[in-house]
Amino acid sequence: MVDTLKLLVAVTIVVAGMIGFYQFEDQPTWVRLLGLLAAIVVAGFVVVQTQIGRAIWRFAVDSRTEVRKVVWPSRQETLQTLMIIVFFVLLMALFLWAVDSVLFMIVRYATGQS
Repeated sequence: MVDTLKLLVAVTIVVAGMIGFYQFEDQPTWVRLLGLLAAIVVAGFVVVQTQIGRAIWRFAVDSRTEVRKVVWPSRQETLQTLMIIVFFVLLMALFLWAVDSVLFMIVRYATGQS
């Protein structure tokens, strides 16, 4: 029940930030955006205090750890893979164009339009 109340408070803070963004039209945009960002940060802090928020935070931290474990390809490997893909896409495009042309000629011949 307490977590639900905290989530409701977080939503209220975000909604208040959005309303404030539009209520203070006479202020510079960067000030309004800063206020909205502050409201979102405070709401995020409130959400992290709930069980669901802690689970989401833990998931984000674990995801970041897993991303750091990934062995990313080098620039050369990426370019070689790109060239292979481009070559096969062009090859497939030419093949499908040839098949389409042959089928078009067959249909024209079959319907007597040649």
